[in-house]
Amino acid sequence: MADMYNHHTVEKKWQKIWDDEKAFKTENDYTKPKFYALVEFPYPSGQGLHVGHPRPYTALDIVARKRRMQGYNVLYPMGWDAFGLPTENYAIKNKVHPKEVTKKNVARFKEQLHSLGYSFDWDREINTTDPDYYKWTQWIFLKLFNAGLAYKKEMPINWCTSCKVGLANEEVVNGVCERCGSPVVRKVKSEWMLKITNYADKLLEGLNDVDYIERVKTSQRNWIGRSEGAEVDFRIKDKEDKLRVYTTRPDTLFGATYMVVSPEHPIIDKYKDKIKNWDAIVEYREMASRKSDFERTELAKDKTGVVLDGLTAINPINDTEIPIWISDYVLMTYGTGAIMAVPAHDDRDWEFAKKFSLPMIQVVEGSEGPVDIDAAAFTDVATGKMINSGFLTGLTVEEAKEKVKDFLTEKKIGNRKVNYKLRDWVFSRQRYWGEPIPIVHCDKCGYVPLDESELPLLLPEVDSYMPTDNGESPLAAMTDWVNTTCPCCGGPAKRETDTMPQWAGSSWYFLRYTDPTNTEALASPEALKYWLPVDWYNGGMEHTTLHLLYSRFWHKFLYDEGVVPTPEPYQKRTSHGMILGENGEKMSKSRGNVINPDDIVKEYGADTLRTYEMFIGAFDLSASWSDDGVKGCRRFLDRVWKLQTMLDKDNDGYSKDLETKMHQTIKKVSSDFENLKYNTAIAAMMALINDFYKKNSITLGEYKTLITLLNPVAPHITEEIWEIIGGEGRLYEQSWPEYEEAKTVESTVEIAVQINGKTKVTLSIGKDDAKDDVLARAKEALGDRLDGKNIIKEIYVPGRIVNIVAK
Repeated sequence: MADMYNHHTVEKKWQKIWDDEKAFKTENDYTKPKFYALVEFPYPSGQGLHVGHPRPYTALDIVARKRRMQGYNVLYPMGWDAFGLPTENYAIKNKVHPKEVTKKNVARFKEQLHSLGYSFDWDREINTTDPDYYKWTQWIFLKLFNAGLAYKKEMPINWCTSCKVGLANEEVVNGVCERCGSPVVRKVKSEWMLKITNYADKLLEGLNDVDYIERVKTSQRNWIGRSEGAEVDFRIKDKEDKLRVYTTRPDTLFGATYMVVSPEHPIIDKYKDKIKNWDAIVEYREMASRKSDFERTELAKDKTGVVLDGLTAINPINDTEIPIWISDYVLMTYGTGAIMAVPAHDDRDWEFAKKFSLPMIQVVEGSEGPVDIDAAAFTDVATGKMINSGFLTGLTVEEAKEKVKDFLTEKKIGNRKVNYKLRDWVFSRQRYWGEPIPIVHCDKCGYVPLDESELPLLLPEVDSYMPTDNGESPLAAMTDWVNTTCPCCGGPAKRETDTMPQWAGSSWYFLRYTDPTNTEALASPEALKYWLPVDWYNGGMEHTTLHLLYSRFWHKFLYDEGVVPTPEPYQKRTSHGMILGENGEKMSKSRGNVINPDDIVKEYGADTLRTYEMFIGAFDLSASWSDDGVKGCRRFLDRVWKLQTMLDKDNDGYSKDLETKMHQTIKKVSSDFENLKYNTAIAAMMALINDFYKKNSITLGEYKTLITLLNPVAPHITEEIWEIIGGEGRLYEQSWPEYEEAKTVESTVEIAVQINGKTKVTLSIGKDDAKDDVLARAKEALGDRLDGKNIIKEIYVPGRIVNIVAK
């Protein structure tokens, strides 16, 4: 052996061997038990990997390697989520085609991942920008369109005045674009939408059948937001129109003292001539247009609004005339765009009413009776008796809910209603670098899908990727590509020039991994039946809501279409915590605390980085980076290497004094790897190594077991040691160590031997030794300490202490 472990030589050696031997190529043997491990594929940015990437990749690599040793046919794939705005912006700035930018970034990412020794099957690599891949993304879209789940709709979007593109709510911060800092305004655009709302109940019900950590299920349920309530019609006084609201608390109708509508509500423009303060309304709408939906609904913000002077509504429960306000906290895209306000029982309504001196009526009595609602909000009373509520007075809240729903239905002024917070998915983007939407528009036939035989509809080459001032995609300027014929009537038609969002390719990528070169289908039925569902999917908490919801929606749709064999795509979903800078802050260039994994690999080795990222702390929690921690993990690996100097090559079993510790360690490491407790698994191996160093000896059998347990974490060094000590074949091909439960229980215990309650020596005894034998050995161990003393009493607490009471 070499005196020092040279990670430069060893890691390159084994990475080449694995490549040459295709060590981790997934077999198409559908008779073996399968295990499908999946990590979220990365967006290949120009910055390359950061140290946060290896944490989930290493975690699932550990499980994948362990499963192979346990005889499973393992699928552990990797690919690239490569469409999207960052690449397009880079291309615009540097005048380089996005395709070339993507190619360069992918090569960089792949080189970095390769240097970390992951057991990905690179023969199954996919890329969302590959026409052979996005052909099937387009195919799924056509299926959705033909099923009536894809449609076009005019709607307001967040519009960056500089990037000239629509932004998601989370991309708008304090009214400006997160990327460029330019003002963001609300702009009405015709957008492609997907009817994810049709699957709301299926998405909720499916959560009962999967193994997701609870906070992931909670985030999904909250986003879908199913609630039961009633729709209620409020007449506009002296007009034919009505304002329909949805409420989960129809029992509080007698407490509705005003209404609020969204600034975009069509009723405003319809009755423009009747509104006396029109200039104030226009000014307020302009202000609201500069905010994202998130900013408008944030509960902590100051409430703003303007009364619609000239329009009032009639509360249908008691025919009371109430004012109508506009306020930006009501969204046209959520519910009906109008709410009834019950300020005595809702924080938001109470704050609004307090600010604008609007009346409040308490209609539910709390446990302590009426309160001073002018002094403090009396909010969200879910129990108690109704007061000030006409025919509902005296009823419980639940009784009142049912009675008023019957009343609304009987009087035809409302109805029972199940509602969802979930909105249909805005699916189109006015940008170049995305999948073309395979639809044409014909003045005669409307929106017409391309025939499947014409897929993929290729993204054309363009001279300019610059966004347009009118908000259209750069593709709109390519008249030769845009102008086409209608597949239905053969007449003139125009192609859709919006492209799909980055979400599209990531919503089904896990399916393509099962059969990535199939030209006849997105994957063969045989492959899908064998590999689905994904057994274990790990990703960031930031993707456990929308990405997970979108991909589950697409999968459930494909299940209904008979394309996939399972109703859920992922059986198990876990999430990891972020790695923070040494100062405990999120890593970012502006803070100057970004760690490049290449630097760690170069100085300390890939195995050190892998070990450290698993040892840094509890996997599901955030943890701060520590250079000292990295050095400590390197010292641990060096100690594993130096065990060769004390190796008893003639003993291929376990030494008697460490047999129990060996079986305990196998049990703990095996369990911890399966339960995301990588840090405690590594700690157990560290403790075992300490025992070998105390003895200054390790048997061949013990060394083989140790490096097999460590192999999924640190594959390079352990393969090298296996070869040096004469292990047969490759280490990754060996069977996972097994333990015997009976041998995990200690057969001996250390007890204290005391004289008059003071410990003098310790004694190792068999846990089942007889009392007389233990006492005899204890007195023998005390030796001359008992000379001249009169023993009064001998006490033995089994397995704990011997106490000799003497004078």
